[in-house]
Amino acid sequence: MNRINKRLQEDKELLSIYFTAGYPDLEDTVPVLEELVKSGVDMIEIGLPFSDPLADGPTIQESSTAALKNGMTTAKLFEQIKDIRKMVDIPLILMGYFNPMLQYGVEAFCAKCAEIGIDGLIMPDLPLAEYQEHYQSIFEKYDLKMVFLITPQTTDERIRQIDYATNSFIYMVSSASTTGKTSGFGNVQTDYFKRIAALSLKNPQIVGFGIKDEDTFKAATATAKGAIIGSAFIKNLTENGISGIVDFIKSIRP
Repeated sequence: MNRINKRLQEDKELLSIYFTAGYPDLEDTVPVLEELVKSGVDMIEIGLPFSDPLADGPTIQESSTAALKNGMTTAKLFEQIKDIRKMVDIPLILMGYFNPMLQYGVEAFCAKCAEIGIDGLIMPDLPLAEYQEHYQSIFEKYDLKMVFLITPQTTDERIRQIDYATNSFIYMVSSASTTGKTSGFGNVQTDYFKRIAALSLKNPQIVGFGIKDEDTFKAATATAKGAIIGSAFIKNLTENGISGIVDFIKSIRP
């Protein structure tokens, strides 16, 4: 069974962390991964930096720009993490944009992910219909779970289509803004969380965007299976370095 699906079966709220590969320094990718595992997180999203990250707010954009200046590329990332399964056993998801994957070659990219031990992919700009028509069979061939995003504006009909095409979890974006913009959850988010819970989808949901501390983690996981922290983690990494990772995770889930 895919590591993501195994983890989703566990009887607890999951904490997933996003970080940008090659940031703060080019060779920090593996040290960050190892420290996150040591801190007890449940899943890790490795961000493949891209020059035009549409869904990302300023904090992640800046980390992507810095990583690209450091020399991060798709090939470099694959080289860095080629032996990662010797030291990391939790689910690993690559999050990026479709252009670098297309440039590398979709099947070659998926084959490399499977060889290394990547469990899933998040590509916010790969449309559902395009995925189903052209790429789903390739993803399934290499047992890679495609994770789709929904927002408060996504219709129930569209959410059900995504649920049908998914066999891991749905990335539930808490608001229509980019990452790092929201601060806490208001009635709009709370109503949205309840609305999704009422749909009784077959796939669990993990909430992203706006999770930054223990309170927002608890609010997000009141109705969802887990939560993803990106911008707040990148800010902490920028300010406190790799040595501050364990304390940051403890502040989210003591």
